Amino acid sequence: MAVTAQMVKELREMTGAGMMDCKKVLVEADGDMDKAVDLLREKGLAKAAKKAGRVAAEGLVKFAFSQDARKAAIIEVNSETDFVAKNEEFVDFVSKLAGMALTAGDDSLENFMALSYENEGTVQDALNSKIAKIGENMNVRRFHKMEAPGCVYVGYSHGGGKIGVVVGLETEASAEEVAVVGKDVAMQVASMNPQFVDETAISEEHLEHEKNILVQQALAEGKSADIVDKMVVGRLKKELKETCLVEQKFVKNGDLSVKQYVDGVAKEIGKSIKVVSMVRYEVGEGIEKKEEDFAAEVAAQLGN
Repeated sequence: MAVTAQMVKELREMTGAGMMDCKKVLVEADGDMDKAVDLLREKGLAKAAKKAGRVAAEGLVKFAFSQDARKAAIIEVNSETDFVAKNEEFVDFVSKLAGMALTAGDDSLENFMALSYENEGTVQDALNSKIAKIGENMNVRRFHKMEAPGCVYVGYSHGGGKIGVVVGLETEASAEEVAVVGKDVAMQVASMNPQFVDETAISEEHLEHEKNILVQQALAEGKSADIVDKMVVGRLKKELKETCLVEQKFVKNGDLSVKQYVDGVAKEIGKSIKVVSMVRYEVGEGIEKKEEDFAAEVAAQLGN
């Protein structure tokens, strides 16, 4: 039976084994998926598979920058426990992956996992080795590259890598000149989690959706139709100030908006600075964590 790329992909997702290993056992098993899984287990290549179903919602966010800070990358790698996330080997692994993400050809996670990793085969192979050695499920969840003409990138890490932020500043200034303002803006993103950089990033569909909700809220409050539109305009502006980064109150000085703070620094150094992009990764966001009931677990073990 001919072994297809789809079969290799499916076996890899099932077991966490390397792509070439999956292909070899599928050929050996003549395309029989169950037999291929058994072969991987027999060869000790599916150790990761036993742990693949366990929730990995802890981990680290790391970023990397080119020497001139004109390129940046951010990556999230998950583990099951915070203990492993602080493990020196795990931290070093994630740091190296961040550096690889910086030079990756694109944002494709599949392509990234197939890249060569030192002398351990692919990134997927190296990950499987770490899973087998450390004894926890791990997952390279996502990464993103940033490189736009005229941009300098600055990062901020919070909570020992629980939250990582990279912001892009369009400027003629050097990385050193915008290091402080960039970190302050990135800290703002980490703290306030804005949805958009500014109003230009908001789609017409989103604006219309929010406007419709606000209209219904105003009508439900018993407001007359003739003043609803005026009310909605005011409320929409207020909402945009909360969801747009540059419109938010600056966390370090509530008398200024983020834009006013950035403009002030630009005036000081005599070079324009504009916040044009941001990426915020928070470890485990969106992953449904398993709720542990320790008392129930002990009772079950005691046969109660």
